[in-house]
Amino acid sequence: MLKILYAGSPEPACDTLKILFEKQTECGFEIAGVLSNPPAAKGRHKDLIPTPVAAFASEKGIPVFTPEHLDSACRQQVEVLGAQLLVSFAYGHIFGPKFLALFPLGGMNLHPSLLPKYRGCTPVPAAILNRDSKTAVTVQTLALGMDEGDILAQEVVELKGDETSQSLLAYSAKSGAALICGLLKKLSAGEKLQATAQEGEASYTGIIKKEDGKINWEEAGEVIEAKIRAYYPEPGCWCLENTLPLRILSASFIPESDASANSYREEANGKVLAFVKAEGIYIKVSGGILCVKSLQRQGKKEMTYKDFMNGARDFIGRQLD
Repeated sequence: MLKILYAGSPEPACDTLKILFEKQTECGFEIAGVLSNPPAAKGRHKDLIPTPVAAFASEKGIPVFTPEHLDSACRQQVEVLGAQLLVSFAYGHIFGPKFLALFPLGGMNLHPSLLPKYRGCTPVPAAILNRDSKTAVTVQTLALGMDEGDILAQEVVELKGDETSQSLLAYSAKSGAALICGLLKKLSAGEKLQATAQEGEASYTGIIKKEDGKINWEEAGEVIEAKIRAYYPEPGCWCLENTLPLRILSASFIPESDASANSYREEANGKVLAFVKAEGIYIKVSGGILCVKSLQRQGKKEMTYKDFMNGARDFIGRQLD
């Protein structure tokens, strides 16, 4: 039976792993081990918490490796597994030639973009930020360069304009698992996989920091709305309310051409205009209104706009920074 080593760390990678775990017998492969990032200190007491991928694998009795580096000691441990193929999704590290050489059939990587567009670690937020009309879920061969591998399978995804990074990553995890299962089924049957070279100019994405989520109220409203979706749930979009952080978790944009927004066109950007019970909280932005649906004050739980306004009667008229 085909043996694989699965490498991944965050929740979307865990979603893919769960599907692969259930499909092992059907598709003729075995997950011989899992490679994930080391546990991270979280919470008030800085307890060491395993990644979602590592936690699920441990629960299912799959051998788990969480090295700081893919050094010789790690390679020796992995080699004992006898895995023929490396399958990766959001592991967070580039695999070197010595590590890839452990796998006779090489490796495949799930990357949620229309490659070669948006190589790197944040392709999903990039597609949302740029308000693209489509993206893709791609399975590629693992290469030494970042996301430079040839394409093994790809599903083009039409974007409606209401996706968040959370929802799009969840879809990519499920769709990607199906693509990977199809490829593994072929390999287990002795078929040779066909790969296609990437075509077009490559673009790259980088790490998103907390400060990237700071709202600039002078930006176009469409840009702010897209940023809120792209940075949900992390790092989140935020502004300052009386010097304290206020997270805007979901919102829609109403252009000035709409009658409900036109009457506010002379107001200052960032001003809280109104509470419209059937819609949301209106905040003035360049070119129209940001209609806020859910938000969160520092140290408080996420709230719908209606619940928020029940305890914030003085919020209307406030100038946000």
